[in-house]
Amino acid sequence: MDNNTQLPLNYLQTFIEIKERINQARYQSLSVVNKELILAYLSIGKVISERTHNGWGDAIVGKLSSDLQSEYPGVKGFSERNLRRMRQIYERCGDNSNWPQLVAKLPWGHTCMIFSKCKLPEQIHFYLQKCVERGWSRSVLEEEIRFDAFAKAQTFQSNFPQTIEPKQLAHYRLEFRDEYDLSFLELEDTHTERQLEQAMVMNIVKTLGRFGNDFAFMGRQFRIELDEKEYFVDLLFYHRRLKCMLALELKATEFKPEHSQQLSWYLHLLDKTVKYDDDNPSIGILLCKSKSHLTVEYALELVNRPVGVATYTYTQLPAYIAQYLPNETELLDMIEDKLLGEEESDV
Repeated sequence: MDNNTQLPLNYLQTFIEIKERINQARYQSLSVVNKELILAYLSIGKVISERTHNGWGDAIVGKLSSDLQSEYPGVKGFSERNLRRMRQIYERCGDNSNWPQLVAKLPWGHTCMIFSKCKLPEQIHFYLQKCVERGWSRSVLEEEIRFDAFAKAQTFQSNFPQTIEPKQLAHYRLEFRDEYDLSFLELEDTHTERQLEQAMVMNIVKTLGRFGNDFAFMGRQFRIELDEKEYFVDLLFYHRRLKCMLALELKATEFKPEHSQQLSWYLHLLDKTVKYDDDNPSIGILLCKSKSHLTVEYALELVNRPVGVATYTYTQLPAYIAQYLPNETELLDMIEDKLLGEEESDV
């Protein structure tokens, strides 16, 4: 085509639409391939499990691995260790009909990590479901497990049971946790609330990733006016799944009972002056440097709006030290590469 040819006005938009359709098709193709591969792994695990219970010894699994790798040279996934994983994961999925459906939607590495690091069925289900819902990468999944996101979600302190309808309660409680790792902000240990707020806004993409992909940022120091007086919410979000506004108040100190009363007042104003008719009641989260669980429990008994109290912490090394060391994901990959190399050398 001649470079001087006049393009139609809708050419660029048409090109973009076609490109998006191609990308969508490629993604769906990869998803289908991954699903079939995982289902095959579970099927292989079932066969090995049945044979093992009927007299096969461990040495036979090693022989099977060797023969499969000889039959399919260059095809990964048939190491002895991976065959044993297939059997173990199949056997652990046997008691839960929902797990195979979740496993089929995830990369095999995600599934292996979850089943190797988690023992309780509730933990396994939590991480499988969160990976499917939020599209966690392997490094994010590893970080969430290391930080014990499951336990943090279970111990989250709130008055939700008293302020939210029972049929919706489960959805609310799983969206929040008792403690958040904000190491990515790289703040000094001593800082002001304004510095914390500034750092979270400057790193809003990472902040949203930490809280969840259903959070949409509405603004900082969100202004509410009433009776010629102004009130400001530190950070205001909208939660797409819960269909409500979420006011996040930051405290660089220990929790105090008056914090929850102030936040309750902000929620009341948001519902009266900002909330749409089809939105659910606004909820509030106090993010504090520290807290006394008993004080929080007593304080929330006096609040009639949905409020939760969490703390934030730092768990990473300072950046000037961490830059010279491998992170946990890199270290895990190095170990797995080493083990894989040893397995391949034994074949």
